[in-house]
Amino acid sequence: MIRGWYIGASGMNAQQNRLDAISNNLANSDTTGYKKDVAISKSFSELLIRRMNSDGVTKNSFGSQDAAPIVGKLGLGVETNELYTNLEQGSFKDTSSNTDMALSDEGFFTVTTPEGERYTRNGNFTIGKEGFLETKDGYPVMGEKGKISIEDSAFTVNEDGILFDSEMNEIDRLKIVQFDNSRYLNKQGTSLFKSTDISGEAYISEGKNRASVMQGYLETSNVNVVNEMVNMIEVNRAYEANQKTIQAEDTMMSTLWSKVAINT
Repeated sequence: MIRGWYIGASGMNAQQNRLDAISNNLANSDTTGYKKDVAISKSFSELLIRRMNSDGVTKNSFGSQDAAPIVGKLGLGVETNELYTNLEQGSFKDTSSNTDMALSDEGFFTVTTPEGERYTRNGNFTIGKEGFLETKDGYPVMGEKGKISIEDSAFTVNEDGILFDSEMNEIDRLKIVQFDNSRYLNKQGTSLFKSTDISGEAYISEGKNRASVMQGYLETSNVNVVNEMVNMIEVNRAYEANQKTIQAEDTMMSTLWSKVAINT
């Protein structure tokens, strides 16, 4: 019976982690370039149940042979295996603003922060007081030559990420990067990602693998609000089912101690 408590509790913990991920997704459903999180659970190793004193071929009272002493398997609960970030492409929103940009394929913009270079899909940029192209949080957007200085707000960006001023003089080329295992990037908040040992270091995208830049557009969140609400209902029901399991186990244990133990 005590094992039932732990199994039910592990299920509740796993569903709580799923609910936290879903709540965060819903809260960021309108955040530009946001990528939803998915909590992945795995089951503990199953326990093989065998009959006591019957570990082989036995002969029962009817004279027949019993060669199946194994009763079956018992699940021991679940745990959250990882919080997976789904990097699926979001849809595009037309803003007609020169400083807004979106990537139409795999890849990330590069920005510099006090902690070093970080990577983002949020192309909601602006021109700062010092004339540099920046994020809304004030982090400079990086080009392949360094920080991108823009003196004329009437600049243009082609699909390859090359910026031109109003007289079609080349300014710089956006530093668009990729990773060997982008799935394992670490979220840093404010739409930023950080490379990890598993994701590998960033490298500049080239050729057919380079994402196309769309000026005047923003990539919306890849969160489907309806699906997330359905998942939330599913999680709540699973949580309640585990809760009722614990309550049933508690009732049986109470009966055991109050009636069986006292009578013996």
